[in-house]
Formats: sequence, C-alpha cells, structure tokens
Amino acid sequence: MSEQPKSMTCAEFQAQLPEFIGSGASAAGHPHLKECALCRELLENLETIAQAARQLFPEVEPPDELWEQIELAIKKDEGGEG
Repeated sequence: MSEQPKSMTCAEFQAQLPEFIGSGASAAGHPHLKECALCRELLENLETIAQAARQLFPEVEPPDELWEQIELAIKKDEGGEG
C-alpha cells in the first residue's frame, strides 16, 4: 500500500471542524491545512472567536454549598414520591 491517501476537500475538512473544536483537539497539524490557505485562515478566525468568547464568559466553579443544595433537593424529591 504505497498509494498516497486522497487529499481532503475543504468541505470535508470544514465538516470535521466542529468535532475538532468541541473535543479540544488541535486541528493545527491537520494535513489539509498544509495545502489550503483558505481553511488555515478559517481555523485561525474560529480560534480567535473562541478565545474572545472564553474571555467574555470565564469558567467559574460553583460553590460547594450549591452541590449540597442540589443533593438535598434530589433526596427530598426521591422521598416525596414514595
């Protein structure tokens, strides 16, 4: 099997982008980007947008008391249905 794999089209690559971005995996080393300036620019723009969104909505851990309140509410609901 010395045959070179078929090059991916822009549509095929762009269809996989949500998976890459959603999984947190880096698409930067993808072979398609080495040959396609359009998709490189698209990925760069999407990464810029994602970075800006993270700054708008910083990740905040809920307080421990919240988990206790949730647990108590679940136990209360479970006990009330019996």
